Amino acid sequence: HHEQSFGSDSTTSATALAATTASSDAIQTTRGGGALDGIDVPLMLYFLFWYVGNYYYNITNKLALKAAGGSAGFPMLISSLQLAVGAVYAIFLWLAPDARSKPTVTLDDIVAMLPVAFCFMGAHSASVFALSAGAVSFGQIVKAAEPAFAAVLSQFVYNKPVSRAKWMCLPIIIGGVILASVKELDFAVSALIAACIANLFAAFKGNENKKLMETEGLKDRMGSVGNQFALTTILGFLMSVPLVLLREGKRLGEFVDIFKTNPIVSTNLLASGLWFYGYNELSTMTLKKTGAVTQSVANTAKRVIVIVGVAMVLGESLDPMKLLGCAIGIGGVLAYSVIDQVLAKMKDE
Repeated sequence: HHEQSFGSDSTTSATALAATTASSDAIQTTRGGGALDGIDVPLMLYFLFWYVGNYYYNITNKLALKAAGGSAGFPMLISSLQLAVGAVYAIFLWLAPDARSKPTVTLDDIVAMLPVAFCFMGAHSASVFALSAGAVSFGQIVKAAEPAFAAVLSQFVYNKPVSRAKWMCLPIIIGGVILASVKELDFAVSALIAACIANLFAAFKGNENKKLMETEGLKDRMGSVGNQFALTTILGFLMSVPLVLLREGKRLGEFVDIFKTNPIVSTNLLASGLWFYGYNELSTMTLKKTGAVTQSVANTAKRVIVIVGVAMVLGESLDPMKLLGCAIGIGGVLAYSVIDQVLAKMKDE
């Protein structure tokens, strides 16, 4: 029975993850000659593990949600516990001998981080809810439309105008998402709404994060990108607790029983927490080493892989219409991400 096998992979994955984060600094100093000359090998490895992590996160997350009763089960609690797993892992990394240097942030820094952490928590909880309510592939297609939300926000809320060329890409993205929704067998309005809320939070988080990183001396006090993500996760987890108690607090006892008696829930919950933390940390490292455009393109490619791969593993519908919509939407996202740079290049030439 293959569902169980994910649990055992996850423990090895966690050690592998710790190894990749530790060895990443070591790899950077060694550049191989020969055939691989000119290729940034560590960066390729970051991408690979980021993709693999995201893929496994989506599978383990869905298995845990499904086994705990789907969207009527415990989506808020599960999303919160995934952050808790990450928080424990992060604290362990600070306390372990020869581990990461601890951040030296002040209380003011923590307060400044709250908006980002809140948006991070909101985006995560809403995503998990969306993935519990409908098919993973569907949730991912809607989440691929995030740039549309980011564009509207930066134009109207943050007064950072978005170019006309970018606006032209948005109808393509939205059209693709609509096409994909039409043929979605596992369509749920709640999944659509939750995925849109997740996009809103994610877009806010991106903008808030930019503002946060401009704070004087904050980068030095945090120490590293890893520490920044660790702090965000810990704060996000703490903020998610009231939400869980509000939504599912009365049924905590029931969940404890499920967790104790159903290994599918417990192993996949732990695994999904570790995968989530790992792939997010890798994506922040990748962002540091590449521009935002590469990141968007990579994110787009990642969604395609996850949508098709996860749908195959979980036996979700892959209707031709759904795939066409997915292709159009994701093509639009890709165009949106690179169009300004491409046009600027053409002007120069």
